[in-house]
Amino acid sequence: MSLANQVLAVNNDFPIKTDLPIHSGKVRSVYWLTDQDSRRLIKENNYPVAKDAPLAIMIISDRVSAFDCIWQGEEGLNGVPGKGVALNSISNHWFSLFKEQGLADSHILDIPHPYVWIVQKARPVMIEAICRQYITGSMWRSYKQGERDFCGIQIPEGLTQDQKLPELLLTPSTKGILTNIEGVPAVDDVNITRNDIERNYDAFGFNSLGDINQYEKLLTEGFDLISQSLDKIDQVFVDTKFEFGYVHDADGNEKLIYMDEVGTPDSSRIWDKEQYSAGNIVENSKEGFRQFLLNHFPEPDILLNKARMEERLALAENNPLPKEAIFEISNTYINIAEKIIGEKITIPENPRAEIISVLKEKYHLIN
Repeated sequence: MSLANQVLAVNNDFPIKTDLPIHSGKVRSVYWLTDQDSRRLIKENNYPVAKDAPLAIMIISDRVSAFDCIWQGEEGLNGVPGKGVALNSISNHWFSLFKEQGLADSHILDIPHPYVWIVQKARPVMIEAICRQYITGSMWRSYKQGERDFCGIQIPEGLTQDQKLPELLLTPSTKGILTNIEGVPAVDDVNITRNDIERNYDAFGFNSLGDINQYEKLLTEGFDLISQSLDKIDQVFVDTKFEFGYVHDADGNEKLIYMDEVGTPDSSRIWDKEQYSAGNIVENSKEGFRQFLLNHFPEPDILLNKARMEERLALAENNPLPKEAIFEISNTYINIAEKIIGEKITIPENPRAEIISVLKEKYHLIN
């Protein structure tokens, strides 16, 4: 089988039984199961949820997204070999560790295949929960231009690029476009303060003011746990994005959980610790791919300037990237995944056929 066929680039056309439209994001696609199938799976597999909880099949792809575009490689390589398996395996590892350590559950109920999760429907908190331990990237660019207030938090003078911050910084932003919130523009990805969240906790999806404290606790404890674990394998956890939501447990009680993905090279910056100690930045995350793109194209402003989004989309669509760049990011994802989970990653030879087979034979979900 060709390498291009090993890559799962399209994940929104599986013949999974569903009555609802398939939700396809930049990397994952979600298939909401029928009420009948949800109830059947809950009963058959004894999932710890309410018997009428809506379930979904979530399939990750090998697509690579950066600067809000999907990028492709030469020779029909429309994704990164092994990327989806690496991302899922890392998230599975951290979600399991969070649960073991008593932090909180995740939305994942079952893992039928390395590319697939069975998840419980969650009501999302409309916040991108961002933690920063080092000053780099967009934060450094703003700091260099004189900004000292980040999401209502004052940070000191005299910091240098890539240095560790005096304390872990929580810099939340909006998830999606939220309207009619005083002081918060109705556009995606707007930085917000804790005061913004407190004044409008219900608009952001929190059940109570107390749950803001719980979200911050889960955010900082989750960050610290990952940071300590990465330190043991000589990696630096620089910054990351978490997402939270509410689900109902088997008794019908709502609880706050981790959702989406955690601690992956897509949602985080991870640096090689030995190189960082020597004064060098070696990225073990998607940030290295972003830097490649900025250096690869002669006009990086197209990638950084939101006003040039139309040009950016055309750039991604009409310029297949060298295979070497695709393989380099593949190696980055697989290597960091193997370090984190402590075992080798096996890339399925024919992920599409395998996924259909297991969902048909074991779960009876294929039309």
